[in-house]
Amino acid sequence: MLRYTLMRAFAALVSIWMATVAVTLLIHAVPGDPVQIMYAKFSSTPEQIEAVRVSLGLDQPIWVQYGKFLLKILDGNLGRSIVGDQPVLDILMARFPATLLLAAASLFIAIILGMCLGFVAAYKQGTFVDALAVIIAVLGVSMPHFWLGMLLLFFFALELGWLPVAGGDLGSLVLPALTLGLSNSAVLARLTRSVMIDIFDQDFIRTARAKGLPKSIVLYRHALRAGLVPVVSMMGLQFAYMMGGAIVVENVFAWNGVGRLAIEAVFARDYPLIQGFILCFASVVVLVSLIIDILYALLDPRIKYS
Repeated sequence: MLRYTLMRAFAALVSIWMATVAVTLLIHAVPGDPVQIMYAKFSSTPEQIEAVRVSLGLDQPIWVQYGKFLLKILDGNLGRSIVGDQPVLDILMARFPATLLLAAASLFIAIILGMCLGFVAAYKQGTFVDALAVIIAVLGVSMPHFWLGMLLLFFFALELGWLPVAGGDLGSLVLPALTLGLSNSAVLARLTRSVMIDIFDQDFIRTARAKGLPKSIVLYRHALRAGLVPVVSMMGLQFAYMMGGAIVVENVFAWNGVGRLAIEAVFARDYPLIQGFILCFASVVVLVSLIIDILYALLDPRIKYS
């Protein structure tokens, strides 16, 4: 188990490193000079703009800028933002809890709704309940986050007035969490239904029923636990998907998280802030994936790590 964890940790570091390399190349390939964008409203001379570029180190080759970025990471420093000249780590830490709260709330909604809907659909296979659950799941998968968010915003905030349009309190968390959670619950519902239909036909389920065990024991202790392994695997992927979807949803609902910050950084061509965002984003996704892998052995005794 320890050897496996160390190997996965090394693979995680390689993945994070590759993500930082990719984003560094991509952001420098995008047209636009961050200094010119920052000073577009001022009547600055080309000499003044070039002097600012030199002071920020933007006149150096990409590999030199990336090397300095890596050295700053080793020193526990992500540099300073081009816009505002503030520590990147402080900016991210101020916004990251809001995004993690949104992703966690969305994942909770997706797990509760998705697993319940999928379990009931599998148990009622071939009935009207099953068909209705499949239709709901297909609609949920097909609807984009921004469109679902605008629908929820229109009905529950503007028309009914039950929830706030935007803000940073817990009441303002409901609509963006529902937007992410409902879309991802459809994916979990389809997977849970498929897995549980296969589990219900297994020999150990028929044996448990033949022994006269109560239906609740057969369904929840035997069938549900056996079907959790692939569902938990999908939960890890869904969490990463939610972190990415938060970029869109946060802008729809003006939720003050790192997703909204990333959009602002891209438009401003704030290279250090974009690199810091990708580093933190990749680290969280890789860490969640590692935790999910370790949970496999706890859910299924047949899985052994050497």
